[in-house]
Amino acid sequence: MAISLGYNQYGKAEVRLVHIDRSTSVHQIKDVNVTSQLTGDFTATHLTGDNSAVIATDTQKNTVYALARLHGVGPIEEFALRMARYFVDKYPQVKGSRQEVEEYSWNRISSAAGGPHDHAFTRGSAEVRTTVVTKHGAGEAIISGLRELTVLKSTGSEFHGFPQVEYTSLIETSDRILATAVCARWRYLGVEHVSIQGS
Repeated sequence: MAISLGYNQYGKAEVRLVHIDRSTSVHQIKDVNVTSQLTGDFTATHLTGDNSAVIATDTQKNTVYALARLHGVGPIEEFALRMARYFVDKYPQVKGSRQEVEEYSWNRISSAAGGPHDHAFTRGSAEVRTTVVTKHGAGEAIISGLRELTVLKSTGSEFHGFPQVEYTSLIETSDRILATAVCARWRYLGVEHVSIQGS
């Protein structure tokens, strides 16, 4: 009976990073959660236990922190693309990289003077910005999105003119409250739309 090793990847999930840019008196905060996954020729690892080609998951975690320290975080698409390129370009045995980033929002607290505070924040809405960047050789792809965005319209929504059948109990209305949760994803047509500053 022949056994063959199929497609596989490994990596580090749930790398939490809060990066605060203190380069000016008005601080900027980025709060992200990163999952880093690598693919390549790791057959010896799986078949004989030879880990000489493996980039340790601890190294992947520390690379996330190091690249944030060196270049900042910026837009999450830019950050994920920088990480994907780093792993594939740095390690010859790594043929592909998948970097997933979730971003959580923070809002500035009002200062005593009435404007936004320079360095005090409160957690923002439940909305989460997302991106997944994959790199295999020279090929690169970016899919971004958002989830858990709740929106409400208190007037100006209507629903009428629908069929009233035997099982319809909904009353037609020309004004109602509309609330919904939004989850959306989009694919970039090319990575040239994402600038990588500092690399």
